Amino acid sequence: MRVLLVEDEAALADQLALALGASGYAVDRADDGRRAEFLGSTERYDAIVLDLGLPSMDGLTLLRRWRDTGVTAPVLVLTARGTWHDKVLGIDSGADDYVSKPFQMEEVLARLRALIRRSSGFASPVLRNGNLVLDPRSARVTLNGALVRLTTHEFRVLSYLMHHGGRVVSQSELVEHIYERDADRDSNTVEVFIARLRKKVGTNAIVTVRGLGYRMGEA
Repeated sequence: MRVLLVEDEAALADQLALALGASGYAVDRADDGRRAEFLGSTERYDAIVLDLGLPSMDGLTLLRRWRDTGVTAPVLVLTARGTWHDKVLGIDSGADDYVSKPFQMEEVLARLRALIRRSSGFASPVLRNGNLVLDPRSARVTLNGALVRLTTHEFRVLSYLMHHGGRVVSQSELVEHIYERDADRDSNTVEVFIARLRKKVGTNAIVTVRGLGYRMGEA
């Protein structure tokens, strides 16, 4: 799963990026409104974490522009503004949830998981496919109750497929959602990750739909 982090305070942005990466997300960063507007409008993200107090363009204006141009990714707003009026403005501008500074990192991660889960149509905090269970809260995968050890990219591939379990996901879509923007994106490596995952979670767990991509099967 891929996240855009928009925060101009460098130390906080570093902490957030570290926590997001440790939770299995591919993270792109922007530290001003103009850069964030470009990335949010041209790249496909599973969620956006947005600070409102930004240079060059404030977060509310940025959020309205995204929504006006059809950006549908769920947005979690981070801000030092804590009044109910500010929260209403943020939600009316297109935010999906709101966390006031200072905050606990665990709360940010929990709210982000909830946004992604709801946008994918899931109510449960864990994703299940037969005996295969993926818990985004701990970035853990189990099969028949036993822990499955995955690399970062294997986890991202499996997480994206399970979040979109009823749908065929193309190879190019997977590439867009498992790598950061500046990473060396090689679509051939997706086949490698799929092959490794099948060895770890079962050959029938991920089905190849010829000419279209992959979908979850039976674990």
